[in-house]
Amino acid sequence: MSSHISPSKAVDYAISKYRAKKEPRIIAKFVKVNVPYPPKKLALLVFKKEKTILLWGKDQNNKWRYVSTYPLMASSGSLGPKLKEHDKQIPEGIYKLTMFNPYSNYHLSMMLNYPNAFDKLHAHYDGRKKLGGEIFLHGKTFSVGCLAVGDDAIEELFLISRRAGLDHIRVVIAPNDLRIAKPATNLYYQPKWLPELYNQLAKVLKQFPVTT
Repeated sequence: MSSHISPSKAVDYAISKYRAKKEPRIIAKFVKVNVPYPPKKLALLVFKKEKTILLWGKDQNNKWRYVSTYPLMASSGSLGPKLKEHDKQIPEGIYKLTMFNPYSNYHLSMMLNYPNAFDKLHAHYDGRKKLGGEIFLHGKTFSVGCLAVGDDAIEELFLISRRAGLDHIRVVIAPNDLRIAKPATNLYYQPKWLPELYNQLAKVLKQFPVTT
């Protein structure tokens, strides 16, 4: 394939390789929970302790519906936010997807907007610099500081996210499922602002009812 094609065409070429195999199964998942496909809005809820990623979509009545769960195949660091470059931490917060990477060394990947405005603001107050970056949701089963979901799952998520559009997706990364439990992070060595972040995350997660 030519290296001179546009990034958008490269992404579409990548998903064309998986569409026939993946999309019927994807559509069935959305139809089952009465969420239109392509979805108008998507949310990915990442719970580090549980090692799971929950996919939600909005139905025709603008209500969030649970669609599917993907296991987090690999992670690094401990519970708590990413504070600096090379700390091997997975960020915690509310993020967007900013880029599709069909040429990833990890099969396929999608980049998060870490550091976001909250991360930058509190780094400024703390006097921290070199926050790191290039945090991806990607395939394969190993990772340092990113979210590895395996090749099968990233093919689905890559395709679904492409159909929805980057502007219609948010990613909520929490230390654990704050809908059903208090933060599992040991706060002793954490920054003083972390409870504020966890309160924000818990408030956002209330939009997504616990499913059985």
